[in-house]
Amino acid sequence: MELRHLRYFVAVAEEKSFNKAAERLFISQPPLSRQIRQLEEEIGVTLIDRDNRPLKLTEAGEFFYDHALQIIKKSDDLRAMTFRKGSFDNSLSIGFVSSILYGILPKVIARFREVYPNIEIKLYELNSWQQTQGLVDGKIDVGFGRLLFEDASIRRMVLREESLIVAVPINHALVKENRTSINLMDLTNENLLLYPTAPRPSFIDYVLELFEARNLKANYLTEVRELHIALGLVAAGEGLTIVPKTLEHLRSQEVSYIPFEDGHLTSPIVMSIRHFDKSELLKTLLDVTYQIYDEEGFDYKREKI
Repeated sequence: MELRHLRYFVAVAEEKSFNKAAERLFISQPPLSRQIRQLEEEIGVTLIDRDNRPLKLTEAGEFFYDHALQIIKKSDDLRAMTFRKGSFDNSLSIGFVSSILYGILPKVIARFREVYPNIEIKLYELNSWQQTQGLVDGKIDVGFGRLLFEDASIRRMVLREESLIVAVPINHALVKENRTSINLMDLTNENLLLYPTAPRPSFIDYVLELFEARNLKANYLTEVRELHIALGLVAAGEGLTIVPKTLEHLRSQEVSYIPFEDGHLTSPIVMSIRHFDKSELLKTLLDVTYQIYDEEGFDYKREKI
């Protein structure tokens, strides 16, 4: 069984016609029919009920179709990732979520440039889910995000946990009360401005899971497109939002930032790379990140590539 046999079968299954599948594959119909018949003989079962019009898959054919799609996708992903690896020595493409750009990422990139001044660095603002797709498609080589997703082709390393804080309008009652800390229960009846709306899952879902884990519910929430809009609406007195601590300098004349009481509400900073990628560029990027963590006095757990 070869990969082309799977592609032929998938085309027939989706077109429900040998003629249409042959047109899609740019081959003639008789050879296509022979290839599918040989595939069925090799497997030992009938995959397509040819008595139906349009053609219909047998139960075994449905099973084979689902798995053939997965194999073809993995093959295409491998091709894209290998192609990207071939051009890896001349450039480094980095995906990031906007909140991390306000942290130490600029320092990491600047330090990395000192080590590799001739490497072209390309930056892409992508949420954590988009970074997964970007790594598989070969668009990026490494991603810095805040959500964890399961994908067999991607390795995720939690670099550290960053404290979350609440952004509050400067004239809000919580500020007037001189509150030095807050808890999630205090926010259940506040208008929470959560971001980003798309693509999902996003940081919105992470925040809502924090409430659910404590048997709490955010009774009033507004989903907004991005972080900057959320902070702008907070400054206008339209609500509160939850952000990582590294953002506490933004709009400081209009927004106050209050930490959570227990200090355990955090957001992970996740570095994602392709599994088994042992590039020296990635190793240097990770080493530089830890150097800056040490200089900044951050707690973290060291990983290795």
